[in-house]
Amino acid sequence: MDSENKNRWQIRLVTSGIFLLGFIAGGFALNAHHLWFNAAQSPTTRERYEDAFKQLNLDEKQKIEVQQTVGETRESIQNLRQESEPKMQEIRTRNDAKLSAILTPEQWSKFQELREVIRQTEKPYNK
Repeated sequence: MDSENKNRWQIRLVTSGIFLLGFIAGGFALNAHHLWFNAAQSPTTRERYEDAFKQLNLDEKQKIEVQQTVGETRESIQNLRQESEPKMQEIRTRNDAKLSAILTPEQWSKFQELREVIRQTEKPYNK
């Protein structure tokens, strides 16, 4: 009887240990998941600025003035980009003409595919 009782306790202890190890492993896996995937979703520039402004403890007047100043700056930059876009497109077109003259048709085709992949992975300006 005593050995049977001892075996039951050992089985219970091993089962509890396995359950505890599974629980700990699940916690580590969940933490690792959050670290890896939330790191990939880093905050945008706008979110980082908003956080910085919160840390400055601005009063209401300062908040309004800061928002106006940042908004005006953003608008000026967007206007500049719109004004310069036709010239940028002209430069890109000239570049493409030169490159297509240098590269073989196969190289040019491959280059266009690679350039598209690069453009898809670039971060947009307005983040």
